[in-house]
Amino acid sequence: MSDPEFEWIDGDRPQLMLRGDWAVATIGGIDGQLRKFAETHSDKGLATVNVEALTKLDTAGAFIIDRTLRALSEGEPGLTGANDEVADLLAQAREIATREEHAPPVDEPGHGFVDLLERTGRGAEHMWDEALETLSFFGGTLAAVSDIVIRPAQMRWTALVSVMEEAGLDAVPIIAFLSFFVGMVVAFIGATALAEFGASIFVVEMVGIGVLRELGGVLVAIIIAGRTNSAFTAQIGAMKMRQEVDAMQTLGLDAMHVIVAPRVIAMVIMLPVLTFVGMLAGLAGGVVVGWLALDINPTVFFNRLQEYVPISQFWIGMSKAPVFGLAIALIGCRQGLEVGGSVQSLGEHTTKSVVQAIFAIIVIDALFALLYMELDI
Repeated sequence: MSDPEFEWIDGDRPQLMLRGDWAVATIGGIDGQLRKFAETHSDKGLATVNVEALTKLDTAGAFIIDRTLRALSEGEPGLTGANDEVADLLAQAREIATREEHAPPVDEPGHGFVDLLERTGRGAEHMWDEALETLSFFGGTLAAVSDIVIRPAQMRWTALVSVMEEAGLDAVPIIAFLSFFVGMVVAFIGATALAEFGASIFVVEMVGIGVLRELGGVLVAIIIAGRTNSAFTAQIGAMKMRQEVDAMQTLGLDAMHVIVAPRVIAMVIMLPVLTFVGMLAGLAGGVVVGWLALDINPTVFFNRLQEYVPISQFWIGMSKAPVFGLAIALIGCRQGLEVGGSVQSLGEHTTKSVVQAIFAIIVIDALFALLYMELDI
């Protein structure tokens, strides 16, 4: 391997002679010399490049030579003694160096009525696609859970108990705390509104029906959507980023059985339990307000609650809880499995997970309300 050399020959038609190996392993020392030479001879007007004595050339060498030729000549100098390979490499280097690349134009969003309709249509189409993909994921989850029910030996019991503790038992304090204060707020609102009619005693029915039928289950589901659903997405997304899910598949393990099914089963079991805790805490908040602000004795409160609030209100609220748990787990797991290889993707899908879960909870609650209205319950 010989070192690269160059020689400048003055005359009517100045010539640059190149010798030796012009490759990535040898051009480091001559690069600085060529830069200085090009600065001092840029006004000479190079006419010809002689490469007869050039023994080796690669892409890096062609780039260095082309950069020097462009500095020494405004046009493209003649090439002497070049074989096809050398000529092609120098031509490619010249093409890349002189190529003009333009960034694609940035589409600025319009503000007219047609643009509004277009954005609305794209949003509706995206929502429809998300609904279809979630429904497809629900089918795969249902198949995995059914397979586990038929063959319980496939169940990851350790993962199930761990998720039940993390997503269920650990959430009891915050569920009880927030539900208690929501029950107090409902009672205060009822006391203020009903006091004008001298009917403060009806706060019992208001708190009982409101907490048992609607607020208890919906509030618990929204809290779990923000607390546990985001955790599911972040955990599974981190596994995707570390390629642990791919490793499972390589080992012959199904992610639906190992990752998704335990979380879905745990949420379907634990959300009714958390809803029951939230209902009790909400009623306790109503009892405290009735006792301290309205002089309604706790015994009177519970007797009236038992007499005028039917047990069906409790079962209506509890019937929604497993459906809420299923929706929360499905959305959290699906968004986690959709995470790409970047932290930005993890953040985006975690945000999506929480928003979609809360949206699903509100829609499901509205559908239940319509169903029970039609059934006259």
